[in-house]
Amino acid sequence: MNTPIRSQRLIALFAAALLLFNFPLLALWDGDLRIFGLPLFPTALFIVWGLLILALAWLAEDAEH
Repeated sequence: MNTPIRSQRLIALFAAALLLFNFPLLALWDGDLRIFGLPLFPTALFIVWGLLILALAWLAEDAEH
């Protein structure tokens, strides 16, 4: 069932993803910094992408119960 609150949460998640993967915020991670030997930019992209997938999975799982 598609409730209004679920739709609003999905739209908010989409907006957050759009903002996080857009140029102004993406430029914050672009640098020569390394974390545990890994470059910051791809590491940050992968972590943010994974967190968005987890949030989407949580929303989808919450809708089934």
